[in-house]
Amino acid sequence: MNPQDLKDLQQLIEFLKEYRVAEFDLERGDLKIRLKFGGLLSSPPADASVLAHAAAGALPAAVAAPMAPPAAAPSSSAEAPVSLAAAAESDTGLHIVKSPIVGTFYGSPSPGAPPFVGVGDHVDKGQVICIVEAMKLMNEIESDAAGEVAKCFVTNGQAIEFGQSLFAIRTG
Repeated sequence: MNPQDLKDLQQLIEFLKEYRVAEFDLERGDLKIRLKFGGLLSSPPADASVLAHAAAGALPAAVAAPMAPPAAAPSSSAEAPVSLAAAAESDTGLHIVKSPIVGTFYGSPSPGAPPFVGVGDHVDKGQVICIVEAMKLMNEIESDAAGEVAKCFVTNGQAIEFGQSLFAIRTG
C-alpha cells in the first residue's frame, strides 16, 4: 500500500468516526476493506440521509478509485481496529472469475428459472455460471476453474464492468 493510499484510508476512518458508522465494507475488484469501530455508538448515529449526502462528496480518493489489495492491516488506534488483512487472508486459495465484458449480470437463464450456480455448489471448468447481457446479446460466462463456489460478488440485474469480480471459487 503506498503512502497516499494509507492517507486516504486514514481520511476514510476519520469520516466514518465523525458520522458514527459502526461498520463499513468496501469491495472494488480485488480490493476488500472491512472497518469495525468499537464504542462509537454511545450517542445516536447520524441520520442516514445526512451520511449519504456527506459521503457523496467527502469520501477520499481511496474509495473512488481502485487500489492494490493491502498486504497488512494498518493499526490506526486501539479505539478503531481495522481488519484489512483478515479479508485478504480469508480469500487465500480462492480463484476469482472476472467479467470478460461490460454488461448486465444475470444469474439464471431466464426470469423465474433457478440460478446457474449458488454458493456451495461445485462447478467444473467450462461450466456456464452466469450470463452477461451486452448490447441485447446474452453472453454465457463459463467458469475458468473447477471447485466450490465460495462467493458471488454481484446481484441479478446489476450493471458490471470489464474485469469486475463475479464469483470466488475455492479450488483447493
